[in-house]
Amino acid sequence: MASNINYANASMDDIVFEGRNKTYGAYVLRQVYNKHVKIATAIAITLFILVLSAPIIANMIGGDEADEEVQVEKIVELAEPPSLENKPPPPPPPDLPPPPPPVTSTVKFTPPVIKKDEEVREEEEIPDQKELEDVVIATKTVVGTTTQEVLTEVEAPTAVGEVVKEEIFNFVEQQPTFPGGMEAMFRYLGKNIKYPNVALRNQLEGTVTLQFVVNKEGEISDITVLKPLGGGTDEEAIRVVKSMPKWTPGRQNGRAVSVRYTLPVRFKIQ
Repeated sequence: MASNINYANASMDDIVFEGRNKTYGAYVLRQVYNKHVKIATAIAITLFILVLSAPIIANMIGGDEADEEVQVEKIVELAEPPSLENKPPPPPPPDLPPPPPPVTSTVKFTPPVIKKDEEVREEEEIPDQKELEDVVIATKTVVGTTTQEVLTEVEAPTAVGEVVKEEIFNFVEQQPTFPGGMEAMFRYLGKNIKYPNVALRNQLEGTVTLQFVVNKEGEISDITVLKPLGGGTDEEAIRVVKSMPKWTPGRQNGRAVSVRYTLPVRFKIQ
């Protein structure tokens, strides 16, 4: 099939669609594509310019109306405060009745009068003269306030005792210590412990664990055996601990307290 196309002046679409149905649609779309792109670009640029220039146009349109508006300020004049120089003083408070005088305590005392037995009637008991020395005498007894204060001498306490709850602590800020420290205590145990004969014959070695209380004076009491060994070693360990000198007591919150102390005593045949 001979081609009538002029390749020198033909476009790419003419070459691609040579010998094909150009009315199908694709050829037309490709022909008008560039035109549509140009129109869309022009519309986008126009809208962009309108968006940017909208505030300026609005100010230009509404500027004249804003200039024509007249702002009216309302001036409010306040009255001057009243002068305090010529202000009359406030009226005095209404007269109140004076408070009633305090009631004085009195004791009824009627001087005795000599009468016949028939004329005598039962009266209240007449107080003794010693009871009337420091009171006001009247025709009836009244309980009230006296004009004089009677001071009663109270013996002041000679000493203020320290009220401290006796408590045995398991853990304290400062533990009780043997005089000279731990090394001195172990030297004391090694020097004073005598190996029991029964334990020595049976070649018994081990540790006896004791627990005792060191009170706030440093004295040892309430010795108990937590872990016995037997063969007379328990009794020997208790004997030596009882013979110890006073310890330095434990302290809690700056004061001496009783502390429960645990001590292992080692028995070993040399």
